[in-house]
Order: sequence, then structure tokens, then C-alpha cells
Amino acid sequence: MKGLIKAEVRRLTKRRITRLMVVLLVLGLGTIAVAFTVGSTKVGPAQVAAAEAEAQRQYEESLRWHQQMVADCEAAKARGEDISQRFPPNCGNEPGFAPQREQFDASWNLPYEFHFRDEFGIFISVFAGILALFGFIVGASYVGAEWHTGGMMNLLLWRPRRLSVLLTKLGVLLGGVLALTAALGALWTAAFWLIGKYDGQTGKMTQGAWESFALTGLRGVGLVLAVTAVAFGLASVGRHTAMALGVAIGVMVVSEIGLRIALGIADVRFNERWALSTYALAWFEKRWKLEDWRACNISFSGECQPDTFIVTWQQSALVFGVGTAVVLAAAIWLMRSRDIT
Repeated sequence: MKGLIKAEVRRLTKRRITRLMVVLLVLGLGTIAVAFTVGSTKVGPAQVAAAEAEAQRQYEESLRWHQQMVADCEAAKARGEDISQRFPPNCGNEPGFAPQREQFDASWNLPYEFHFRDEFGIFISVFAGILALFGFIVGASYVGAEWHTGGMMNLLLWRPRRLSVLLTKLGVLLGGVLALTAALGALWTAAFWLIGKYDGQTGKMTQGAWESFALTGLRGVGLVLAVTAVAFGLASVGRHTAMALGVAIGVMVVSEIGLRIALGIADVRFNERWALSTYALAWFEKRWKLEDWRACNISFSGECQPDTFIVTWQQSALVFGVGTAVVLAAAIWLMRSRDIT
């Protein structure tokens, strides 16, 4: 068994597609981190003063434009022209019509400043999404290419225990993706913390904030492993990498486009709950609220309150868990029952 595990680890790490995807993955994540390093500016007294000066300049420019408009209106009125279509009532001399200084907020002119505590949760989701794509491609090609080239048949001749071979491959794949995700996740966190420290703000990082990030990260890892396992299972069922890619494209087209259009035409309420992306959002955000504005419930204040439908992360776990289990069960059953040639 140890020999099989070592052979699979070597086979996974030596594949050109694996190495290429790792390089592209690191370059992609590095590019995002560098872009935010360049784009974020630590706001200090100089930036605040510049923003205040810009707000004052915008106010004075708007005031001059208003005064010129009033003068033009008064002149047109003196010439007896019809000003109703060209100028506001009373030539804009109504109280409150002229621009006010407080309407020009200096904060609008401040440069972007990355705030680690407030924004890093989004980047955990971005990281998980990129890793899930990596896991899908590597997972599908890892077993699909071996079936397609005959490598799996040769391996089963050497070790005829089918399920042992299949599950070892799956375990090595998931272990490798998990190790890479953990290593890059630590670097990802450190990179954005440093961006917040030197080019933005870290905020008050309490134990609760770190725990929240950790839980979001664990959910992200779970999604990455589930996507990787599904890709592996689909490619094993179809004995080709294209099987996994085709099913993924088909599911996305049906779930994100076809069902939305069909359910919209059928006037089904909360039709977004049938889209996989809704469950992915709920998985990361812990809950995702869908609203139906067609059902207008008038509140005591006279406002329209839409009906809501809440998708929780537990429901997302059930959807993704059942989907992963079904695909892997099909791969295992077919591995046991059908001819390997």
C-alpha cells in the first residue's frame, strides 16, 4: 500500500498539467496581491488635506456654475424670453437649491485604502474560488488522462484491487490539494495582512475576528475539496477528462441560465434558489437572502417589504455534500462493476 501511495504521489507531482497549473495558480494569486499592494494607499494627514482641498474646489466650481446659471436666467427673463424649459423655477433662487458645502464629502476624494478586517473575508472567497478551479482541472485530468491513455489499465494489471487503486488516487489527490491550499492560504493571509499593515489598515483584530476568518477559510477548503472530488469522480465515470469538463459546463448552463429563464417565464418565486451559485454564496456568507419584490407587504411606515427566502450554509452543505457523494458513489460502483478495458 505504501508503494502505491508513493507511486501516486510521484505520478501526481510529475504530471505536466499539475506543474503548469501550480505555476499559473501562484502567478494569478501573486498578481492579485501585487495589484492590491499598488492600488491601496495608507491614508494620512496629507491625503486627508488633499481630499478636503479637492472637495472645496468642487464646491466652489459648482457654486460658480450655479451663480452663472442664475445670472443667465435673470438676463433671459429681463429680455422677456420663456425660461420655463431652460431654467429651474425662480431661476434657482429657491432656498436649498444652491450647492451647499456639506454636500461635498471629502471622503469621496480619498484614495482607496485596504482594510484587512472589513475586506479580507471577500478575498478568502476569491482564494477558494481560484483553488476550486485549480482542483477541478487537476482532479479531472489526473484520473481522466490515465483512463484515456491506458495507464489505469496497466496499473490495475500490476495491482488488480480496483477500489484500492481508485480510492488511493482520490486520497493522494485530495491530500495534495489540501496541502497546497493550506500553504498558499497561509501566504495569502500573510500577504493581505502586510498590505493592511503597510498600505492600508488592519483594524482591531480580536480573537473573534480571527476565528471568523478561520471558519470562512475552513468552509472554503471544504468547497475546494468537494469540487476536486467531483471532478475526479466525473472523469472516472466517463474515463476521460472531457467528461468532467462537459458536465461542469452543462450544469452551469442549465443551473445559471436555463433554469433562471425557464423559472422566470413560469413566474416561480425565488427562482434563484435553484441556482448553484446561490448555495455557493450562502456557503461563504453563512446565509443568503433572496427577495421577491412582487409580493409587496406594506409596513406600518407605508414601505413595501418584499417576501424573503433565506438559504443557509447548512443547506449549502447538504446540496454540495449530496452531490459529491452521488458522483463518488457512481465512480466507485462503475469501477467495481464494468470492464476496465
